[in-house]
Amino acid sequence: MKNKLSVIAIAFLLCHQLYCQTLLTAETLWSLGRISPLGISKDGSKILYRVSTPNIEQNKSDKKTYSINFDGSGLTELQTIDDLLADKTISPNGKLQLYSQEVKIQKVFGQDFYPEMKKSDVQIYNSLNYRHWDAYNEGKYNHVFIKDLTNSNAAHEDILDGSPFDCPQRPFGGDEDFVWSPDGKKVIYVTKKSSGTAYATSTNSDLFEYDLASKTTINLTINNLGYDQNPVFSPKGELAWLQMKRDGYEADKQDIIFRSKGMNINLTANWDGTVNSFVWDSEGSKIYFLAANNGTMQVFSIENLRAGSPKINQLTSGDFDVNDIIDIRNNEIFVTRCSFHHANDIFSYNMKAKTWKQLTDVNRATYNSISKTTSERRWVTTKDGKKMLVWVVFPPNFDKTKQYPTLLYCQGGPQSALTQMHSFRWNLGLMASQGYIVVAPNRRGMPGHGVQWNEEISKDWGGKPMEDYLSAIDEISNETYVDKTRRAAVGASYGGYSVFYLAGIHENRFKTFISHCGLFNLESFYGTTEEVFFANWDIGGPYWDNENVTIQRSYQKFNPQKLVSNWNTPILIFQGAKDYRVPIGQGQEAFQAAQLKGLKSKFILFNDENHWISKPQNALIWQREFFKWLKETL
Repeated sequence: MKNKLSVIAIAFLLCHQLYCQTLLTAETLWSLGRISPLGISKDGSKILYRVSTPNIEQNKSDKKTYSINFDGSGLTELQTIDDLLADKTISPNGKLQLYSQEVKIQKVFGQDFYPEMKKSDVQIYNSLNYRHWDAYNEGKYNHVFIKDLTNSNAAHEDILDGSPFDCPQRPFGGDEDFVWSPDGKKVIYVTKKSSGTAYATSTNSDLFEYDLASKTTINLTINNLGYDQNPVFSPKGELAWLQMKRDGYEADKQDIIFRSKGMNINLTANWDGTVNSFVWDSEGSKIYFLAANNGTMQVFSIENLRAGSPKINQLTSGDFDVNDIIDIRNNEIFVTRCSFHHANDIFSYNMKAKTWKQLTDVNRATYNSISKTTSERRWVTTKDGKKMLVWVVFPPNFDKTKQYPTLLYCQGGPQSALTQMHSFRWNLGLMASQGYIVVAPNRRGMPGHGVQWNEEISKDWGGKPMEDYLSAIDEISNETYVDKTRRAAVGASYGGYSVFYLAGIHENRFKTFISHCGLFNLESFYGTTEEVFFANWDIGGPYWDNENVTIQRSYQKFNPQKLVSNWNTPILIFQGAKDYRVPIGQGQEAFQAAQLKGLKSKFILFNDENHWISKPQNALIWQREFFKWLKETL
C-alpha cells in the first residue's frame, strides 16, 4: 500500500510541476538577473560580481554586488567594493593615478565660432567623423590624465597633450585602453591617431608608450596598419595585445602578439581562427583565450610562449558559450557560461578532471518555473558542396509528429559568430517558447569555422551567404514537423539586410518578414554611415566607381533596393532614430517602398535608441510587436 501511495505521490508531484511550469515570455526574460564579473578580491579569496535586473517601471536596471568563495559557498551581498578590488589605475608605487575625461578641443557649435549668437542651434563640420555610433562630434575627445596622489595642488598631466584623438576609444572603449608598465615609469595606451575623414576610413589604432620622465611618446606598433588594442602585461612584465593586420577590415583575423626581448611574436599566426579576448596565468607562463569554435565560444590555452613554437590547446567544449575568463588557479578556470536556454552564470572548470561546477544560480526560481526549450546541431550541404552548421531550436515539449511555424534567423555582423548566445532581444529560446522552430545557420562570414569561411562574405553579401540561408531553410523544411506554409525570416543589421534581400529572391518560401535596422539601399547607406572603412571593405568602395566590376556588383546585384519589384510579402521594420551605423533612412526607404507597393507593413521607430534596443520599456514593446506581427501574419 505504501508503495502504491509513493507512486501516486510522485506522479502527482510530477504532474503538479508540469502544470505549474509556464512558457518563457518577454516579460519573464526581462526579469532575469544579468551577471557581470568584477574580478577577484585583493586578498585572492573571493569572486566579485554584479547582478543587474531590469526595472520596467523605472525604465532602468537595479544593480547589486556580491561575493562568493571559489567553491561557490559564502554568498554575500556587498554594499561597496571600493576597498575589495585592486585599482589598476593606481601606479605600482601607489603615488599616481590614471583617469580619463572629455576635453573640448575643436570648435563645432555656432556659439564656438560666433560667441554673440548664444541662442543659435548650429553645428559646423569640415570633415567626416562628424558623428559616430549614436552621438554627434561636439569637438570633445576622451583623454587620459595622470594625477599625483601625493600632491593635490599638482597639475594633472594630459598624456595625449591636447590632440584630437580618443583614449579610451569611441564608442565602446574603457579602461582596458590604458595600463601602467610594471615599473610604473611608463603608460601604454591605445588610440587611433587620425582625425576627420581619415578617421572614418581607417581602422589603424596603435599602442603608444608614454614615458613619464621624458614626457615623450613612442608608437609601439607603427608597422602594423590594422587594429592594435587590449594591452596586458604578464606577471613577468612582458606585454601582449590583440592585433589585426589589414587597415579598414574590422573583422580581420585577430591574433595575440607577444613582445619578448624586443621581438614581437604572433602566437596565433598559424591557428585557423580569430581571438576574442585573453588573460595571462598567474605565473606568466601561459595565455588563456576565448574564441568562437564550431558554433560555440570556448576556452583555449597557449603554451611554449618563448620557445618559438607556441602550442595551442582547446580546453572546453560543449553546446554552450564561455563569455568571460575570471581567474585561473589550481588547475581550475573560473568563467561565465550561457546557452540559448540559460543566461550567464559563474562556473568553474577543472582542467585535469574535465568537469564543470556551477557556482551561481541567479535565476534558479525562474528557470524552475518555465518549460525548457532544446536545440540540436544539423549539418547542411551548401550549394557549393560545403558542410554548414545550422542550429535548430525547438519549442518546449516538442512533438515531431506535429507541424510548427518556423523562423529563419539571420545573424548580423556580418562577421559576428552565431554561437550559443543568450540575447535579451534576439533570444532564440524565447522565440521557440512561443511555439516556433528556429533555424539559425552559421552561414558564410561567421567566425568559428576557419578564416576562409569567415572572409567569404566580404564583397559577396548577396551571393553565397544568401544561398547558405536558402540551403538551410530548404533542408530543415524537409522535416515533417516544419509547416512549409508558415515560415518567416527575421534579423537585424546585416541580418536585416538579409531579410530585405530575401524578400526579393525567396520565391514564396516565406509568409512574412521582420527586419531590424537593416541595410536597404547600399548607395544611400554608403552616403550616410559613419564608419566608412566598413563599407569600403565589405561592399568594395564608393558607388560612383563605375569601372570596378566588384563594386558595381554590390550596388546593383546585391542591393535589396534593386529587388523591390519582386516584393510580395508582409514586412515589419524596426529602426532606431539614433542609429548612425545603419541610419534611419534605410528603414524609412524600405517602409515607403512596401507601403507604395500595397504590402501589409509596419514601421516602428525608437526615437531614443541606436543600433540596439537597450531601455527596458522599449525592449518590451519591441518584443510584443515582434510576436504580435508573427501572430498576425504567420
